[in-house]
Amino acid sequence: MIKKIGIDQLQPGMFVHDLNCGWLDHPFLKSSFYVGKQETIAKIRSIGIRELYIDTLKGADVIAARTQQEVNDDLDRQLQAIADKQPEWPQAVELSEESAKARRVHDEANRIVRHMMEDVRMGAHIEIERVEPLVEGVVDSILRNQNALLPLTRLKTHDNYTFEHSVSVCALLVAFGRTLKMPRETLQDLGLGGLMHDVGKARVPDRILNKPGKLSDEEFTRMQAHVSEGVSILRRSERLPPIAMQVTAEHHERFDGSGYPSQLGREAISLHGQMAAIVDVYDAISSERVYHKGMAPTQALKKMLEWSEHHFDPQLVQSFIRSVGIYPCGSLVRLESGRLGVVLEQNEGSLLEPVVRVFYRADKQYYIPPEVVNLARAQDRVTGFESYEKWNIDPYAWLPG
Repeated sequence: MIKKIGIDQLQPGMFVHDLNCGWLDHPFLKSSFYVGKQETIAKIRSIGIRELYIDTLKGADVIAARTQQEVNDDLDRQLQAIADKQPEWPQAVELSEESAKARRVHDEANRIVRHMMEDVRMGAHIEIERVEPLVEGVVDSILRNQNALLPLTRLKTHDNYTFEHSVSVCALLVAFGRTLKMPRETLQDLGLGGLMHDVGKARVPDRILNKPGKLSDEEFTRMQAHVSEGVSILRRSERLPPIAMQVTAEHHERFDGSGYPSQLGREAISLHGQMAAIVDVYDAISSERVYHKGMAPTQALKKMLEWSEHHFDPQLVQSFIRSVGIYPCGSLVRLESGRLGVVLEQNEGSLLEPVVRVFYRADKQYYIPPEVVNLARAQDRVTGFESYEKWNIDPYAWLPG
């Protein structure tokens, strides 16, 4: 049986089923292993892990610990409570009107970030004035209709992940700030910070960035240094807003002080740094990598809720979930009817009943005439997520635009 325990309950003789942290947040070769000595427990504790899962069939038990199913049921109840609150992002224009514009903004953003990272790798300074118009385009698109741009943040390729992740964090941060009713100037600065937050990775060797396996302790330390490298790079740039620097400097800090590079905690982390940490982790754990299988979006959101007990501000995590929806736009979902569809829009009446474009019968494995279905008005519901790769479906073919 899989159970969740606190780090203080971990003892030699137990079998760790899951360290319960992001893929880059621990230096162990695997996330599941037998604990044979106290030194292993000390190492787990040293990287900030507060709770983890054990397999009681492979090692010692903790009788009073909650089962994984009990934890998951509780997270489902929390998601339901969030979904019951009315969404607060009215759209200024129709999705069909914004979709083509959003694709152009997204393509241009990926191109510019790629060139920016290549320039930094060659020793050039970042020219903020060249990036600001792009961020303005992202902010404009999110404010007009965020359902057009946000789905594109889920579409990444293995070779271009570093660039595309930065663009995704930019767009998600702007949408997050919008949910928190931040002024446009702040949204602009947040987006700029999101675009720049991983610029320090330009100084991390490709053999580490793209290593198809677990990092060694030395490589792990080198990867973590991308934050201080990024701060150093941005300090040489003129006109960088303080908010953008906070996003870059603090996106790996954690609410309980277990993050890096400065082990800041709670009030010591700026609001914008806390927001960046939430967005960065969500996008990382829900993205496919060569050496990391992305979680389904709702599972990733449940992990964010679970980790908010220690690592993130719980209220901020709930606000972030409201900003992207329980079933984020761009997700491929299976309906109770056996059809597959892509989530097009969040329904202003219910986060659990999005607008979906259905186009495939999973139960009979053939395409059907596309149909846009508002689940708030249909006798159908989402039963789970599906993988585009599993069904050999091109997501670009079914997103608007």
